[in-house]
Amino acid sequence: MSALKAVLFDLDGTLIDTAPDFIRIIKDMCAKHNHPCPSDMAIREQVSAGARAMVRLMFGDELGEVADTDPKLLGYRQEFLDLYEQDICVDSRLFDGFDELLKSFEDARVRWGIVTNKPRYLAEQLLDKLDLADRCSVLVCPDDVTNTKPDPEPMYLACDQLGITPKDAIYVGDHIRDIQAGRASGMQTVAAAFGYIVPEEDPSEWGADFVVATPDDLAVLLNRLV
Repeated sequence: MSALKAVLFDLDGTLIDTAPDFIRIIKDMCAKHNHPCPSDMAIREQVSAGARAMVRLMFGDELGEVADTDPKLLGYRQEFLDLYEQDICVDSRLFDGFDELLKSFEDARVRWGIVTNKPRYLAEQLLDKLDLADRCSVLVCPDDVTNTKPDPEPMYLACDQLGITPKDAIYVGDHIRDIQAGRASGMQTVAAAFGYIVPEEDPSEWGADFVVATPDDLAVLLNRLV
């Protein structure tokens, strides 16, 4: 394979540790509704699964097996997203060592970007708060595509916007759908086992080209590959 021209990341649980803000918001929301709050670890494990999964974690006993389109579930989801948008970056941070990692890419003229299932209006605000918006070479969100991950469409779009082919990029994610999307597009893939992963999931079984246990391990791997 030729030298990598781009490194693409999933957002929550891979590039940025957003769980502390979700934990804070869920605690506030459960208190407001006089509802038992899940443990910090249970919340952390669900972040990468998205807003609906976190709502079900909070109110599963009340919602039962309702469909994702159920009005009550959607109401809780909108409340959750509104609260998150109000204070999107109080405690969220790049994972340890990642600012230096991104700077090393920039010094080597290797572009980096994000392909996420987080809505664009939230992703852009988060990147702005962390002073990453101007450094990020490409941001692909569900708003930009017809089919989201695990479909490879977002990966193809990111490469098109960068003017490269998938074989010139590597994708890093902490969910099986990240690896499925990357592999389907023809990219090399890295499973971030330090991310938001439920206990029954084993990242070594996702079919990634590489599995890393810590942010430091990821930095070592990526610096070697670029």
